[in-house]
Amino acid sequence: MTHTIRAAAGEFVGSAGLAAVVVGSGIAAQRLSPTDVGLQLFENAFATALGLAVLILIFATVSGAHFNPVVTLVDITLHRRSWSTAAIYLPVQIVGCIAGAVLANVMFAVPAVAWSTTDRSGWPLLLSEVVATAGLILVIFALVRTGRSHLAAPAVGAYIGAAYFFTSSSSFANPAITIGRMFTDTFAGIAPASALPFIAAQLVGAALGFAAVRLLFPIAAPEPVAV
Repeated sequence: MTHTIRAAAGEFVGSAGLAAVVVGSGIAAQRLSPTDVGLQLFENAFATALGLAVLILIFATVSGAHFNPVVTLVDITLHRRSWSTAAIYLPVQIVGCIAGAVLANVMFAVPAVAWSTTDRSGWPLLLSEVVATAGLILVIFALVRTGRSHLAAPAVGAYIGAAYFFTSSSSFANPAITIGRMFTDTFAGIAPASALPFIAAQLVGAALGFAAVRLLFPIAAPEPVAV
């Protein structure tokens, strides 16, 4: 029970931290570079890539540092873990991302909760979310299943930082952060009407990523023996 509580706390704090980094750096970017959207995106992506890598390093040994419902679902399916993990992780990931977005709003003296008015609709953006999420799943579980999970923090940070630019959606790739970003009417926000299609696209991407992992890495490396 103690381990379960620690893991849930790790997912909550890590998810909140991720949302605070994404939303907070987005607000800072708007203020620092008000006339240059490209520079705003770079600042947001750079901070997110670094912040995500740090959060994974901190919480990897506590909860696995998922911070993302699709990562949890694929991990359970691939490695035949108990579905009770999803029942614990998914709610705390979502609540954590909401809390982190609200915290970022408060830190920058904008309304604590303000529904985003940023419309992110259209097939190119949804395709981008499929691609971004499939790629994220492939990056994570290619490393895990080849005994290189210690490289996940820099690899995932680098991938998400790059995906900000090579996808037209700026790579949400995470249903929990998508929900959290509805609560901020700032640079990183997403209008509630756009969120559900984004989440559907992310689930499709996760399924494709799962299939790619099973095809390319059918046998998982043995777990290291504790000494």
